[in-house]
Amino acid sequence: MHSDYGKHDATGLAALVASGETSADELLDIALARTEALNPSLNAIVHLAEDVARKSIRDGLPDGPFKGVPFLLKDLGAEAVDFPTNNGSKLFADMRWSYDSEIFLRMRQTGLVTFARTTSPELGVGPVTESQVYGGPTRNPWNLDHTSGGSSGGSGAAVAAGIVPVAHGSDGGGSVRIPAASCGLVGFKPTRARLPDGPASGEGWAGMALDGFLTRSLRDTAALLDATEGPDLGAPYWPPPLDGTFGGAMDRAPGQLKVRYSTHTLTGTRVHPDCALAVEQTAALLADLGHDVAEYRQRDLGVEALMLAWTKVVACGTALSVNTKLAGRPLDPATVEGVTRGAIAYAATLSGADYLAAVNEVHAFGRRMAGIFLDCDVLITPTLAEPPARIGRFKPDFEDFVAYRNGPGSVFEYSPFTALFNASGQPCVSLPLHWTVDDLPIGVHLAMAFGQDTRLMSLSAEIERSQPWMAQQQALIDRGGLWHQPA
Repeated sequence: MHSDYGKHDATGLAALVASGETSADELLDIALARTEALNPSLNAIVHLAEDVARKSIRDGLPDGPFKGVPFLLKDLGAEAVDFPTNNGSKLFADMRWSYDSEIFLRMRQTGLVTFARTTSPELGVGPVTESQVYGGPTRNPWNLDHTSGGSSGGSGAAVAAGIVPVAHGSDGGGSVRIPAASCGLVGFKPTRARLPDGPASGEGWAGMALDGFLTRSLRDTAALLDATEGPDLGAPYWPPPLDGTFGGAMDRAPGQLKVRYSTHTLTGTRVHPDCALAVEQTAALLADLGHDVAEYRQRDLGVEALMLAWTKVVACGTALSVNTKLAGRPLDPATVEGVTRGAIAYAATLSGADYLAAVNEVHAFGRRMAGIFLDCDVLITPTLAEPPARIGRFKPDFEDFVAYRNGPGSVFEYSPFTALFNASGQPCVSLPLHWTVDDLPIGVHLAMAFGQDTRLMSLSAEIERSQPWMAQQQALIDRGGLWHQPA
């Protein structure tokens, strides 16, 4: 089984367990062995809890679609009694939860065997995973000189390297889709509130944040979404009902769609040539499949105003998390990153009225963005404006939070698309459809109107069938989970 483990997605491994060809314990042995071999290079996995995983197997796993498959939780959110967390921060190191979150309970019911957590930037802020609490950056298995993305960077690295076939993530500004694009994986962000966020959280970042998954195959994503979707008790937002299931949508044609694509940011800046090429090739593929494809006509959406509002909301959320943890104690600056210190300082300059105005701008932007989809069914862009960044480029020691997010050479220039759809709440997905000549993955981002999750899954499945990406992912795993070593 050791030689075949990396040849299967989670659905395939679960089928082997169900048939008796392997066991949950054997799969866990392999995942732990791969962790031991690869994690020193990747720095992606923390809080190993083999005893918890073995006990879950002994006690009897639920008869879900992923019974016996090894799994990893992001080291942020997904509160679980048996899995301590750092929240990506020295300030929160080894924090323990007194309850299990609803998303964790639903994931556990699928039969997944959770055995550790995966690295995250401090409090989930950033497109890279380089937190001091982990003693160094999390690296991309395609090229260890480059980032695996953020904030679900550890999950992206672990799945791409073949340690596990699927892992948990979360997404408040692209934090599932950015590592998916960086690591050559699938990252699907459903409509706002499609997945549960309780019981403790009222809402994440004014409704912009929700959980998600990093996977190699679309069918794994579909099955995970089907198993976990639906608001939990008292949810402040409520999504439109699904049209069937995600799994069923994969077998259903999306119909002829009006597709619009852009090789520029939505403020008109041309993206990196590799990212533009990925979009152009995807547009050509969809035209060949019979869709109505044309270039997107730029319009003024007020993107800059939205991103400043997003920055205010996240700064206030970051300050709230830190101040709640401190409970009146003074902050030792050495326990948090420079970006976090900057967020706290910026939040201190904002009034309650400023915060409410920012939330209003976020939701007003969602209304403006919704107008685009009166004229088309799907908007295609790159996931990122350029290939995965080199380690250290967005190191979180910069204390001007606004400049870090919005200034020249900033996070927003690097990732100008993903956060827009957290603000609008629309479903979107990053698909691994291109690699550079240097073997760095390029994700293509597809977005649809609010509530059109299953139709987006149908289109994604049509693309996967026409341009499968598994062989490219398999090449990395067959090379031992690491492609290019550091320079």
